[in-house]
Amino acid sequence: MATPLEEYERKRRFDRTPEPPPAQVAPPRGPLVFVVQKHRARRLHYDFRLEIDGVLASWSVPKGPSLDPGEKRLAVHVEDHPFEYGTFEGIIPAGQYGAGEVIVWDDGTYSPDDGGLAFDDPETANARMREGLAQGKLSFTLRGRKLKGSWALVRMSGHERDWLLIKHDDAFASRDRDPLADGRSVRSGRTIEDLQAGRLPEAPAHEVRAPQEAVGARRAPIPEKLSPMLASLAPGPFSHPDWWFEPKLDGIRALAYVQAG
Repeated sequence: MATPLEEYERKRRFDRTPEPPPAQVAPPRGPLVFVVQKHRARRLHYDFRLEIDGVLASWSVPKGPSLDPGEKRLAVHVEDHPFEYGTFEGIIPAGQYGAGEVIVWDDGTYSPDDGGLAFDDPETANARMREGLAQGKLSFTLRGRKLKGSWALVRMSGHERDWLLIKHDDAFASRDRDPLADGRSVRSGRTIEDLQAGRLPEAPAHEVRAPQEAVGARRAPIPEKLSPMLASLAPGPFSHPDWWFEPKLDGIRALAYVQAG
């Protein structure tokens, strides 16, 4: 019986390409992930990948994703890729399948949304995606760094490999903004042109200081109990020189302490 990654392995020579070889398929460990890789092979395209059954189900999108719900982008269903491929960036050598430059253009987590979100239930999310894939219709919400909101992949009637990638009309849709204008990798900051020229982006300068050099720092015993600042109720908006304000939706309050250096 064919394995999900058999075609992926058949097309590649792993002694000649830096792409990751197939690994053992593992069950979902948390929210399902997605990745979009910008790939300049014979033609520039975007590889749209969704984690389903421990591998990355993949579609080649020649024109890339659009935020306009009226733009239906062709998405050609190609072979499944290993989960580890989601972090791959580099140059596939000439003469190898898919030769050219690859960057991680976007990544994040996702959930099927037809029937409700299931970010916190990967087994249910996976089962629903598997069923939708077989039926030729997937509806899902992306939580990426560039792509967000609800999307659909729909198989075209009478076609096995040809699907359409469609943005649903929600708060993240836009008929004016082109997400492809930002061509940088969300992982390394590199562009396809950087890879072609052998350039690396400048690393941001990080200032490293000893804890005692921080403004206002003072030595003290490690406290036995730490309490973060909490929100306070007020009858309405106000202005006061002792207060700073920050619009906030959600988050985690973190406290840190330094011991023995």
